[in-house]
Amino acid sequence: MPDVPVAASDRGPVEVRRSGRRRRTVSAYREGGRTIVLIPARFTKAEERQWVDTMLGRLAAGDRRRRPSDDSLAQRAANLSARYLDDRARATSVRWVANQRGRWGSCTPADGTIRISDRLKGMPGYVLDYVLLHELAHLLRPAHDRQFWTLLAGYPRVERARGFLEGVGAATGLTLDDDKADDEADDEDDENEDDEDGATTLF
Repeated sequence: MPDVPVAASDRGPVEVRRSGRRRRTVSAYREGGRTIVLIPARFTKAEERQWVDTMLGRLAAGDRRRRPSDDSLAQRAANLSARYLDDRARATSVRWVANQRGRWGSCTPADGTIRISDRLKGMPGYVLDYVLLHELAHLLRPAHDRQFWTLLAGYPRVERARGFLEGVGAATGLTLDDDKADDEADDEDDENEDDEDGATTLF
């Protein structure tokens, strides 16, 4: 996949660091709101500009993969449904939300909407896929019963993803609770988001 140019207005501060020990390799990373690009000291200014553009494009592409937009999140969910649920779970909308502090995802089977906590942004893709599949399965089976878990049986990383989320939960004080199909709102911020009739939650 070709590197995508990054507009100057979207770059933010860029610091180029030259090293006499570097011969051919170039690397880049984020640090305190800046992008650091490491290049060999022998590079010309033209080569420096070329590699800065290249590395900024690669970092931006990585950001998009780890932090998909609502549209790409919905497409990801559709692909997962087709692959693991025989394309039977059709969400009417899938979007990120910031008000789910006590859960990873929720859905409302009555209208087919799915909401995913933005705390999942940047987590491994297999974890996000598990949460999406969990909510998609709820569109077909609201309760956490045997039929529900059978729907998820085809996804090979269920236990690994659950273990990852359990670890995050232990570190942040959240608990993994798949035994409830419905729950009350965590707080007033969730009232308009997750208290709809028929809403189900992952945690």
